[in-house]
Amino acid sequence: MRYIENLPHTTRQEDHVRIPMPDGVHLSARIWRPVSSDDSPVPAILEYIPYRKGDLSSVRDSIHHPYMAGHGYACVRVDLRGTGDSEGVLTDEYLEVEQSDAEAVLDWLAAQPWCDGTTGMMGISWGAFAALQVAARRPASLRAIVISSFTDDRYADDMHYMGGAMLSDNLAEAGTMFAYATCPPDPAAVGGRWREMWHERLDAAQPWVLNWLRHQRRDSYWRHASVCEDYTAVRCPVLASSGWADGYSNAVTRLLAHLDVPRKGLIGPWSHKYPHLGEPGPAIGYLQEVVRWWDHWLKGADNGAMDGPMLRAWMQDSVPPSTSYEDRPGRWVGEPTWPSPHVRDTAYALHSRHLIAEAEAPDDAGSRTLRSPLSVGQFAGKWASYNAPPDLPYDQREEDGGSLVYETEPLTDQLEILGAPRVELEVSADQPVAMVAARLSDVAPDGSATRVTYGVLNLTRRNGTDEPAHLEPCQLHRATLHLNGVAQAFPPGHRVRLSLSTSYWPLAWPPPRPTLLTVHEQPCRLVLPIRPAAEPDSSDPSSPFEAPEGTAPIGTTRMTPPEQRWEVSRDLVDYGAVLNIVKDRGTVHYDAMDLDVGCRAHERYTSFADDFTSPAGEVTWTMSFRRKDWDVQVRTSTRLTCDTEEFHVNATLDAYEGGRRVASRTWNESVPRDAL
Repeated sequence: MRYIENLPHTTRQEDHVRIPMPDGVHLSARIWRPVSSDDSPVPAILEYIPYRKGDLSSVRDSIHHPYMAGHGYACVRVDLRGTGDSEGVLTDEYLEVEQSDAEAVLDWLAAQPWCDGTTGMMGISWGAFAALQVAARRPASLRAIVISSFTDDRYADDMHYMGGAMLSDNLAEAGTMFAYATCPPDPAAVGGRWREMWHERLDAAQPWVLNWLRHQRRDSYWRHASVCEDYTAVRCPVLASSGWADGYSNAVTRLLAHLDVPRKGLIGPWSHKYPHLGEPGPAIGYLQEVVRWWDHWLKGADNGAMDGPMLRAWMQDSVPPSTSYEDRPGRWVGEPTWPSPHVRDTAYALHSRHLIAEAEAPDDAGSRTLRSPLSVGQFAGKWASYNAPPDLPYDQREEDGGSLVYETEPLTDQLEILGAPRVELEVSADQPVAMVAARLSDVAPDGSATRVTYGVLNLTRRNGTDEPAHLEPCQLHRATLHLNGVAQAFPPGHRVRLSLSTSYWPLAWPPPRPTLLTVHEQPCRLVLPIRPAAEPDSSDPSSPFEAPEGTAPIGTTRMTPPEQRWEVSRDLVDYGAVLNIVKDRGTVHYDAMDLDVGCRAHERYTSFADDFTSPAGEVTWTMSFRRKDWDVQVRTSTRLTCDTEEFHVNATLDAYEGGRRVASRTWNESVPRDAL
């Protein structure tokens, strides 16, 4: 990344600006703005997230907010209510109070003498959710948004549930927010009230996974703040991006298809990162694109921001299987609209271990049975890759040993897909609750198999996610399983492989009992969104983007080294299997604040043999903050287990000041399984 020092505007920074809410609570903001805005007001850009502007997000913030401020904007980073240096408590995601607070912040910004009355919102992940959800509420000053790694559907396409099956990230993300929501504000910012504010958070804390387990079907809880419920509510221009390695690879194209506002989409090879920080590479000059977007929609510049294709996507070349990549080879392709006139659905029949062009399939297809072991899924990687530790899926051959496999003959020509494949199935099962996972892989001539995309379906949700319907044992049932969107090239000599399994642990929580699933092949098919390689833009080797740039990050000093682990192990005495994940940032000294911060997360997922009631997940976090006159630590742990009828949550919270424990709480609760 190029660090830019000379920008069009000289800027100033305010680290702790208190913004009043209607109920008397104050939110804390960091503001970067041009010095000239004292006399010549500018538009304001809001990023609104719970990840601690004072320390944990401050390095990333320092790369892009001063950059945009230097291009003539007031950039405002606000800690959500109950996080960082803001007052109040945070007890769940995307609550009504969170969105009404955001509207109050926008109103406050628009009224400031250095703001010209117009605003935008931007963010990645939670910040993108916030921007999209607030846009649907149509605040008067909001003129445009820029969002990365998000969803418009909180139930069907988030880290909680996929196809009505519960994801292990439902537990992992709950553990993350259990930790963040119980950390203290910094006394250097809020003064002597910090301890009172901290204990208010500790007293209000609860394991977030309990809320999410109480809503195992699509209900009003998930419909709230799901923009897909009414796309017409969004009336401002949208610049949306994500990455193929991210869990949020689907929402960009859905917005392009359903919104009726000026919109642009961008999908690269990236994990859960901003595109200018994109991993795997290539990262791009995303901030230049963002400034161009703001200049056009907030300042009225005729700068070609809407020129070119509606969607730019990175068509990924074939690569050997690996849990991480520094770069993904490929090229940019452009689509004038979405759905694209260049992409054509092509169906392949499932026939006796083969994928055959539907028109050429024989009529003698039979049926095949499948009962996958719990071990299928240990090499699935993370639902949303963060690329640290290496968390992408590994070689799928071992997974395929417990799966039903169909594949093409070696390809004679390059085959490229762009969009979301789907599998149409006719199945019967010997259990009332069952799941099926589908994986699409690129199989090289040497037999190695690189997973391209996947999907999961709880078959009780085959007719919809509002009202589950148990399977009638041995009766035929039709189901369509949607895989995540992707852009992938399969070269000549390679095969396309479809793998089906009845478990995918620990990425997805398994059903209560092992299932014998029968696939009745005659009506089954795989539908691929094929984009012929000869289509426009597909052969252009040049990049439509500049090299990434930003402002230099703030100064930090590494005090203790980070630790990253992703370990799969099996014990052949008691047949236990373990996935052990460590994400430890070590201790970092934030130089300007004279503050040491430690952040360690440990996820552990276990099971035994093929006992479908044995899966367990545990997420523990340790967060510490220390300077000469201040030493605090928060330790949280959430453990999720199950039997055939219930999920069981056991959680602990311990808080320390000066090495002395000042708060300790425990939770032991059970939630019935709802056809899950």
